[in-house]
Amino acid sequence: MVNDGDGPVYYVISDLHMGGDEQLGEIDFLDELLDFLGRLETVDEDAELLINGDAFGLWEFTDIDGLAKFDVLTERYPALFDQLRATGESIPITLLPGNHDHELSAYDEYVERLAEYNVDLVQSESITRPVGGRTIWFEHGHQQDSNNRFEDFGNPYETPLGYYYNSLVTSRAGQLSRRGRYNWLKDVQAVTPTERVPRWLVSKYFYREMSPLLRYAVIPFLLLFNFSVILAVLAGLDVAGIWTMPVETADAIFAQIGLVGEAVHFILVVTAAVTGVLLLAAIPLYLILRDVGKTVDRFGVFETDLTVDPAEPYEEAAREVFEEHPKTAVFCYGHTHRPTMTEVGDRLIINTGTWLKRLHRRDVIAGVLPPVFYPSYQLCVVRISSEPDGVAVEYEEIHKADPTVEELTLTERLLTLGRKPTAELPGRSVVSDEIPASVSESGE
Repeated sequence: MVNDGDGPVYYVISDLHMGGDEQLGEIDFLDELLDFLGRLETVDEDAELLINGDAFGLWEFTDIDGLAKFDVLTERYPALFDQLRATGESIPITLLPGNHDHELSAYDEYVERLAEYNVDLVQSESITRPVGGRTIWFEHGHQQDSNNRFEDFGNPYETPLGYYYNSLVTSRAGQLSRRGRYNWLKDVQAVTPTERVPRWLVSKYFYREMSPLLRYAVIPFLLLFNFSVILAVLAGLDVAGIWTMPVETADAIFAQIGLVGEAVHFILVVTAAVTGVLLLAAIPLYLILRDVGKTVDRFGVFETDLTVDPAEPYEEAAREVFEEHPKTAVFCYGHTHRPTMTEVGDRLIINTGTWLKRLHRRDVIAGVLPPVFYPSYQLCVVRISSEPDGVAVEYEEIHKADPTVEELTLTERLLTLGRKPTAELPGRSVVSDEIPASVSESGE
């Protein structure tokens, strides 16, 4: 069958992560969210707003338990809950729990409390909605993540690995963030994959916390490190009598430059000497670390990776849903914070992204300086509707001011040549609304 274009329209957002200890309580996108919810009050269509998991950061509250967390949320963000109540009077608002707000599924009191603000909390891991002659499958996506999966959904005492990371690392970062020279530590929740956290910490220490005098003193040495490696190798060949370095020629060139040449010459000599020592020490150190690594692998100490493939498990899950429920046109999830649209035959897999800040790694132009993590926002809403041609899916970008100038130092921008993130949201796609005759006859 081909739908005539009439029917409900769904607006989908996810991964807002609102709430948490101390600095995690700041919502950078609150104004944009209020504006979006306000717009939904005036839509002239049969619309529904679906919040597809992780609306709240309940895991990130470590000093309070149970419904007391919800009390903090309503007290901290009165304008948000007032707007939810107002928007909910115009269109239905449906909230599906994610892993960070899994407690919503554990206590029926949350259903009653959210209903006071016209939000329908569905205590389920997935829901479906009709669109034209097809259906949409919604799930947050943590079900496909071994670190955040709940074997007993709705059990308030079940704590997967992700819970401990957020309660011990993310929440602690929110409590300590204000102590830095700049309020940056709270952004640890924006670092993905998790394995990048150590490099991110080194980067922020170097560019934000290190004494400026020390930082600017070592930058020339670190910038010239690669060149110094070559000099150290050539010096070694010179000592071994294999190759003779043109020392006199180089000295003459530096002498012509004057004081700047003498400074560069001094830096190169010192850096080459230090590099030579490091190279000599690196050989036995590498052999030792490799042997330790083999021993660790034999004992299987680290058998669980913190990072889950951002696409593969969700594609497998979607294919299973498409096979078991042939009318399903769209598989919609969040969790990984990557807004994507993937075609699987005549179906679509879509990820609704996140409203949190995102960090993009950029390597420096030379040397061994720490990488720079550029901040950006990709606030987006996914709109799913029925049209004469089929089921239409499109992304709407919610404009948010660029945080680069405010959050990155001039040094970081210079060392990366200002390479800002250029990620774009997926465009628009239409899934055919035609249902195979065998499926229609079976009533699937």
